Amino acid sequence: MIRAMNKDIIIVYGIPNCDTVKKARAWLAAQGRAYQFHDFKRQGVPERRLDDWIRALGWEPLINTRGTTWRRLDEARRASVTDAATARRLMQEEPSVIKRPVVQWADGETSVGFDEAAWRSRLG
Repeated sequence: MIRAMNKDIIIVYGIPNCDTVKKARAWLAAQGRAYQFHDFKRQGVPERRLDDWIRALGWEPLINTRGTTWRRLDEARRASVTDAATARRLMQEEPSVIKRPVVQWADGETSVGFDEAAWRSRLG
C-alpha cells in the first residue's frame, strides 16, 4: 500500500490535455473533492512515486499500450519493455506513455485510469 504524504489529500498525476485526466478532474470537482494535480509535463515523473506505483500495481497496468506515445515508438523500443526496470526507464523518458490518471487516494491506495463507478464506490 502506498501512503500519501498528507493523508487527507488526493493527488492526481497526469497530463492536463489528456481527455481521461480532464474527465477525472472534472468528476472530482463535481463531487466537491479537493485534490492536487501533478503535471508530468511540467513537474516530471516523481521517481520515488513511480517505484511505489510499480511495486503496488505492477508495471504492466502503468504502460498505456493503446496510446499514441506507445504506438509511435519503434517496434524494437516497444519489444525492449519486458520487465519493471525497462518499463520504469521508458516511463521516465516518455511520461506520456503512462496510463492516466494515476491517483494517490487519501487512504494511501493508488489506482490507474478513470472508472467513475469504482471512484464513486471508493469515495462513498
